Formats: sequence, C-alpha cells, structure tokens
Amino acid sequence: MDAKRRILAYLARRRSAAGGELRLHLGVSRQALSVHMRSLVAAGKVVRAGMARSARYMLRGRAPPAAVVARALRIRGLAEDRVWDEAAASLNLRRALRPNVEAIVHYAFTEMLNNAIDHSEAERCAVRIRLDPGTFAFDVRDPGIGVFHSIASKLRLEDEQRAMLELLKGRTTTMREAHTGEGIFFTSRVADRFVLRSHRIQLEWSRAKDDVFVSSPRFLKGTSVSFSVQRSNRLKLEEVFGEFAPKEYDFRFQKTRVFVKLLQRDYVSRSEAKRLLANLEKFSEIVLDFRDVKSVGQGFADEIFRIFAQRHPAISIAATNANPAIDAMIRHAASSARA
Repeated sequence: MDAKRRILAYLARRRSAAGGELRLHLGVSRQALSVHMRSLVAAGKVVRAGMARSARYMLRGRAPPAAVVARALRIRGLAEDRVWDEAAASLNLRRALRPNVEAIVHYAFTEMLNNAIDHSEAERCAVRIRLDPGTFAFDVRDPGIGVFHSIASKLRLEDEQRAMLELLKGRTTTMREAHTGEGIFFTSRVADRFVLRSHRIQLEWSRAKDDVFVSSPRFLKGTSVSFSVQRSNRLKLEEVFGEFAPKEYDFRFQKTRVFVKLLQRDYVSRSEAKRLLANLEKFSEIVLDFRDVKSVGQGFADEIFRIFAQRHPAISIAATNANPAIDAMIRHAASSARA
C-alpha cells in the first residue's frame, strides 16, 4: 500500500490526526509527509485544520461544518470594502486566517466584487463566503452583460473567444480611466482554484497543476466567479505582484505569461500568430507557454520569434513547455532574427 493510501486508511479510523502521529505511523520525515499531505489536501480528500505544528488532518467528510455568509446585494451605491468588512467581522477572519491568506482573500474578494459593480450592468449581484477548517472560498454572481461579451463588444473584438484570450494576457480593461485590467490576472494567480464563467465559456486556474483549463458548459447568463485558497497556504500577495510587476519595472505590471493552448492546439499561419500577439506590445517581458500545443507552422513561428522580435527589440519574448518539434521551429525562427 502506498503512503497516501496508508494515510487515508489511518484517518478513516480516527476523527483527526496530528502530523506527528502520521509521521510515526508511516515512518517518514516531516518533509516527506508534507509532500503527501499537500497532494491529498489539493485533491480534496483531506482537510487541514490549524496552523504550523498545531495542525490536524481529517477526512473531508469528518470536518466540522463550514461557516457561511451569503448576501443578495443591490449594486447601485454598493461599496465592496464595506461588504468585505462586514463579512470579515462576521467570520472573525483576522483570527481565523494567517495574515498572508487574509491579505490574499481581501484583495481577491474586493477586486471581483468591484468588477461586478463597475462592469456587469446588472441591478443586483449575490456573494457567498465560506470558511471551513481547511479552505476559504467565495463566489460572486451577477446576471449582467457577461465578462467576455463586455470585453468583446466594448473593445470591438470579433467574438467572446478572442475576448477570453485578451483577458488572459492581462491589462485588459473596458474602463481605463478607472481600472488597470490587473484584477482577474492577479486574482487567478493567488488562488489555489479560480473559476471564471460566463455564457458558454468557463476558465479554471489550478495552482496544484500550474495550469489553466477552458471548457464550454451550458449557457450561463451574466458572470460567475469562484475562488478558493487553502488556509495553510504560505504564498504572499507581494510575491505574486513581484513576479509580474517587479522592482526593475518600478513595480508596474510589465510581465505576462500566455497559455497558447487556450486558443487552439495547432497553429500554422501568420494571421494566427498576429491574433495571439495582439496587444502584447504593452508588456516588457512575454512568456508563451506551449504546454499541450501539438504543432506550429514555420510562418507562425517566424511571425512571433523573428518579425515581432525585430519590430519590438526592447521586448523579451520567450517560449516554455514546447515539445521538441515546436522547440526546433522556434529556435530556427529566433536564429533567423539574429542573423
């Protein structure tokens, strides 16, 4: 029996167990146990309650009931910080959460509720905040215009799929006088799981898999946002901002990472490259993630890694997670740019 199955079997016979008990039972180091427990928690099979050495683990079905705050809100005159302050006081979040997690969820919730207030064109919205022994989660739901439709119509894009891609690049906003277009980008990167759904498009970010997934569920009017983070998470908000808005750029959002697969899995033409590159000239560093992309054509690679690179010499553009065939095509185009 492998270690994870032994952990689940041990917890099945108890209401909860401390890390020390599990290490003794398995005969493993603290580091090895930590790896197994992070995996089980991320998979939703085990709940962690408490912090540091006082933490205890239990099967999800044996965790105490979650504390929930749910509100139906009228958008006109609504202030997201007041909604947050009331919910945080009701759930006693200052005591319940690590300071770094409290900072993350405060930022994420107010950003997402503010989006509903400023962009949805709806009269009402609903919020639901859930605190259980292992996780903090919230949902923001509005029946308005829909996030992808809003971007497509106001920026005059051809469809909602294109709007989705522009949103993923970051710094995309329909209200430049009041917004930077950073909220969804950074919120998705501080979550353990973040889901953005509108009409027939659903985007899901997963920290455990370090990946983004797109699907086409049944039609949903308006926009739905779901956010969750483990209470044991040690990530700091400033670390995420520092990755994409580092000191060398005066803490401005100048770096981005684009998941190329979300548009399609095979690329051939220069026009496809131009669509992918649209509006990326506003960044100083671009990473194109080719994970799960099957193939690219010579024209596609040349347009990005020679033409765009020569046209914007001050911009650093790099590729990651490319398969050997794509990597060879990219190297060829890049070498032509240097010749």
